[in-house]
Amino acid sequence: VQLVESGGGLVQPGGSLRLSCIASGFTFSDNWMHWVRQAPGKGLEWVSTIRTGNGGTNSADSVKGRFTISRDNAKNMLYLQMNSLKSEDTALYYCDLRQKYWGQGTQVTVSS
Repeated sequence: VQLVESGGGLVQPGGSLRLSCIASGFTFSDNWMHWVRQAPGKGLEWVSTIRTGNGGTNSADSVKGRFTISRDNAKNMLYLQMNSLKSEDTALYYCDLRQKYWGQGTQVTVSS
């Protein structure tokens, strides 16, 4: 299994970023996928999940209405569109498979 996240960066409050994760080594389309994050000094926090099949989604209350998770099974890609970013969204973001596999993460810093 390999997961490689990208797309993080420094953004001002209220700004947007789109995170990507390219997956390999497993049948991507057969698996629920997740985004999780870890803020400085804190544990892992679940952010969003996208299911197989109809691709239904769930998100944490803290990001609901601002973040959108999506997937492209043809490309083995997972995405997280993040809008209206807040300082409390600052964290290292990981794509997650089965709460067992993660990539190296991509840093998102929201600051003016």
